[in-house]
Amino acid sequence: MNEKKLAQRLKRGDRLALDRAMAAYTPYLSAVAWNAMGPAASAQDVEEVVSDAFLALWSHREGLEPEQGIKSWLAAVARNRAVDRLRAARPAPLPLEEAGAAGGASPEEELERRMFADALRRAVESLPPPDDQLVLRFYYEEERLKDIARDLGLSPSAAKTRLCRARRSLKEILTRGGLTDGTVG
Repeated sequence: MNEKKLAQRLKRGDRLALDRAMAAYTPYLSAVAWNAMGPAASAQDVEEVVSDAFLALWSHREGLEPEQGIKSWLAAVARNRAVDRLRAARPAPLPLEEAGAAGGASPEEELERRMFADALRRAVESLPPPDDQLVLRFYYEEERLKDIARDLGLSPSAAKTRLCRARRSLKEILTRGGLTDGTVG
């Protein structure tokens, strides 16, 4: 079903259309939420942001513009909810004189960690489908491989093989980019 028809059915209050939207856009919205929240996001945080986005879709369905579709609207809601969640969870900053004594990573180490996390995210996004979804769902959403394989129409052994190849591809991409094992090269 195309996005326009899906939006029309949602606007009429068709609950099956909501189920279809959830099936179609959950992986995409999970990636949007994870990208907005960064490495601080837990699988539960991402899941709650995605759920909030679909709840907002259902609550505001009468105002949908079927010609515009729903994907970009959902992405904007998910991104905004993720940012709101980060702001709400942000701890109070330490005074500068106490920051060094807190025992955390040095600013250089934190910068390296963030650079590696960003490079890894871009590398995962560059993988072809369904490898990108395999990596996101297995490593970031912590789903079971057999469930992911079923959803993607793969056998468990094919999913395992693709996941292994995806890891090798990620290592190649990161090595070419000068990043390996979480360090800047």
